[in-house]
Amino acid sequence: MSRAGSKSDSTPKADDPPRTDSGLPVDTVYGPDDVTFHPATDLGEPGEFPFTRGVYPTMYRGRTWTMRQYAGFGTAESTNARYHYLLERGQTGLSVAFDLPTQMGYDSDHSMASGEVGRAGVAIDSIEDMRTLFRGIDLGVVSTSMTINSTAPILLALYIAVAEEQGVARDRLSGTIQNDILKEYIARGTYIYPVDPSLRLISDVLAYCAEEVPRWNTISISGYHIREAGATAPQEVAFTFANGLEYVRRAVEAGIDVEAFAPRLSFFFAAHNDFFEEVAKFRAARRLWARLMRERYDASDRACRLRFHTQTGGSTLTAQQPLNNVVRVTTQALSAVLGGTQSLHTNGYDEALALPTEESARIALRTQQILAHESGAGRTVDPLAGSWFVEDLTNRVEDEARRYLDEIDERGGAAHAVEYMQEEIHSASYRFQMEVESGERTVVGVNRFEEDEPSVPTDTTDYSSLEAEQRASVERLRRERDGAAVEDALTRLRQGARGDENLMPLIIDAVRAPATLGEISDALRAEWGMYQPGG
Repeated sequence: MSRAGSKSDSTPKADDPPRTDSGLPVDTVYGPDDVTFHPATDLGEPGEFPFTRGVYPTMYRGRTWTMRQYAGFGTAESTNARYHYLLERGQTGLSVAFDLPTQMGYDSDHSMASGEVGRAGVAIDSIEDMRTLFRGIDLGVVSTSMTINSTAPILLALYIAVAEEQGVARDRLSGTIQNDILKEYIARGTYIYPVDPSLRLISDVLAYCAEEVPRWNTISISGYHIREAGATAPQEVAFTFANGLEYVRRAVEAGIDVEAFAPRLSFFFAAHNDFFEEVAKFRAARRLWARLMRERYDASDRACRLRFHTQTGGSTLTAQQPLNNVVRVTTQALSAVLGGTQSLHTNGYDEALALPTEESARIALRTQQILAHESGAGRTVDPLAGSWFVEDLTNRVEDEARRYLDEIDERGGAAHAVEYMQEEIHSASYRFQMEVESGERTVVGVNRFEEDEPSVPTDTTDYSSLEAEQRASVERLRRERDGAAVEDALTRLRQGARGDENLMPLIIDAVRAPATLGEISDALRAEWGMYQPGG
């Protein structure tokens, strides 16, 4: 019989059976009496509602998942070189990491950016940097994912402007901006504006791209950062979907037809170490999202499909014995493939120490290529379907995620349940860490099987010189551009922010002027203010 999740399921007792990483109990053996599911309504066929078995009928037999390695460091020049390196070795899509000043809406020469320029990703201050980032790369051919949130409309505007300079029409562009601001308030912290104007920007992007950039995924609703902050697998699914439902609701209330934008929604999940729970999580997530969209919006099959990118778990990587991370990443990647991901990023083994080297990035990419071309994992669709254990675990992850969603609905939806979700994540993270410190949970090379190990080569970038170079570039741009044209564009943007017109055309005009990312962010800060936690 299927066992619905409950709060007590996540609280281990001394005589409990073994549990998944999320606290769901695991029996010694499973049989047909341990799981209840109806093959037609709970599984269906691949490519058909409720998409438990995958969003496409033939899955990887028709097309292998997109191998999209996340990369961005230092300057646009150095990151462009890494992109060419990866594309030449078989990567099939780009994924851009931005530094913290770019994420927070500050130019590299701002006092708030000091010491952070280029460290967590690439510094993008203006259209000049965006041109350099994609120099020699045809944006009409390559799909690009950009992990950016508060400043996502600005980065998308820069991308559109550079594509048009290349002669690439907007309707040929394909890719994704993360653009998921609610999870920033919940788990990550790179927010700028208060909640309501931030959600307005998201609705503006959804509406603009539905008309102008139809192949673009306008939001990647991210469970990854929620999971990395310490959430369990059911919490990752539930809190991600709570945010997703909030975006859908806001868009519908803004007058956008759900069928016009819902098919372009994409999601971003983590793959952690508990192999079978992760496979079950991906299957449960597809089914739950389809059911939610059908129940709440009577959405078509096309608008119910959950398409998602997966990244292996950065927080699971260890600085101790870092080569062990190759095995962790492989196991996690395989769970994502067997769970039916549409694209995949595999972490470098040295990412707990520094930005990945070329060697670790190459091994991470080769890991995906071996899974795709040697393991046989993609030969048949949803190969673990029908496993009594996997089907029972799929049911329980879905049930537990539903329980959290019901609680969030009672609180008025995701925008009103930020503190609740934060508290649940903090509690789960604390339990996990206590289990590691007590030895109840084994982390190989950390609290068991420790040994001295030779150090591995790590990133040796001179960030002080890099920051000076980036600052000089911004200052030169300001000296050489038409200041009056920039000020005119920023004035029109501020006026637009006071009203209710779509801001994307005004932001595109501003980046062409060329205003900097920080100046555009400052214009909106001046009108909307900044988010104050707990306020």
